[in-house]
Formats: sequence, C-alpha cells, structure tokens
Amino acid sequence: MIITSKDNTLVKEIRKLKEKKYRTDKFIVEGIKMLKEAIDEDCTIDTIVIREGVDLDFDVSRYNLIEVSEGVFKDLTDVVSPQGVIAVVKKNEDDKINSEADYIIALDGIQDPGNLGTIIRTADSANLKQIIVSKNTVDAYSPKVVRSTMGAIYRVNIIEAESLADTLKGLNHQGFETVVTSLNADKSIYDVDYSKKIVVIGNESNGVSKEVMDVAKHRVKIPMMGKTESLNASVAAGIMIYEYVRQGM
Repeated sequence: MIITSKDNTLVKEIRKLKEKKYRTDKFIVEGIKMLKEAIDEDCTIDTIVIREGVDLDFDVSRYNLIEVSEGVFKDLTDVVSPQGVIAVVKKNEDDKINSEADYIIALDGIQDPGNLGTIIRTADSANLKQIIVSKNTVDAYSPKVVRSTMGAIYRVNIIEAESLADTLKGLNHQGFETVVTSLNADKSIYDVDYSKKIVVIGNESNGVSKEVMDVAKHRVKIPMMGKTESLNASVAAGIMIYEYVRQGM
C-alpha cells in the first residue's frame, strides 16, 4: 500500500527528525549509497522510505519498509534532486570516550554543517573512531552534516560534552595532553609529538574559547607561507589529523 497522506502517523514521526530536538536516538539518511553503507555497517535501521516507482537492486525485505507517494516524499526529503530513498537509522548508543585511544579530535563551537561533515569524514579516513564536540557545535546528525560525511557518520562515534573544558581536564588526568591551534602561538604544529594528545579545533570565526585555551598544554600554529592569515576549520583539522598519521608512519 502506498501512503499518500502527509498526516500519516509514521510520516509525521519521520518528518519530526528534520528538527534537532526530536533526534534523541535516531536520524535521517538519504540516498541509495547511504542506505547501502548503513546496511554494510550493520546499523540498526528503524524504517526505510521508498518513493513510489523506485526500485532497489538489493534486498531490503528484512527491514520495515514503507512506500510513499511523490508528494509525501517531497515533504520528507531535504535534497534538491532526491534519489527516492530515505532511511531512519538509530544512533550509536555509546556516549563514553575511549580513553585507550592515542589521538582524539575535539571540536569547540564548529557551526558550519559542511565543516563538521568534512571533519568527520577526514577522521574516518585516518581510522579515528571518535570525536568530542562541545554543546554549541552544530548537530552532527542534521541532514546536511550527515550527507557531507559520505557514510563516515556510521563509523565515527560523536560524543557531546556538557562542558568541553571539564571533559578535557578529566582526560588530561588520564594521561592526555591538550593541543589547541592559535594564530598567536610560538610553536609550529611540527614541534609536537601527537601521541596521547587531544587536538581541539575552534569556531570558524572566534577560534578556541578561552576556557578551553586555558586547559591546553600546547598552543601551536599551522605555518602560513602566503598572505592568508587563517584556514577553514575543516582544512585545519585535516592538517592536524594527518600530521598525527605522518608521525606514525
């Protein structure tokens, strides 16, 4: 049966997930590739929504599947040219920081969804399994962020800190050292050994907050050879992540 009413109870529940306050334990992903990756990663898929007339070339019969009219699908999608597939995926329930890790990225007030998605994707490319985010960082499970992760959201645990500064202090007591990037630092990023470090990437406009800056043991700057004074947050994160990778090679 094809659902044609936007007032259908299940449709209304899925539509709510477009708002952060309703994404307490699940989120929306769109597109065939994102659905395939969710299946391959053995994610818990709550519901798959198919637009009428769309045929998948892989088996989804074991999942809760609903077919909706084009009008209903347009009401649910967040994409300009959708492929006709939406899935509701449950979040990873693990909200604990793995203190056995050697290197952790923390984000202090990142606001741009594209930046956050790219950072998550870059972390995944370096096989980093977790990212700590401050409460004022953009929601990692918003549709725009999820799309820009290109599936990495399934493999990287996003842990929201009630107080990022307090969380960092606790990790410092567990043997980590906090590193922040700062345009006013004397040390280069190449002057630090990144083993057992937490690297903090700050807000696009204001950088790392004073509270977090005060926790840091190391303040470093990315060498700038031209006239540009600062880098995009996701670019800076990529440089910091791959300096750790380079040191371990």
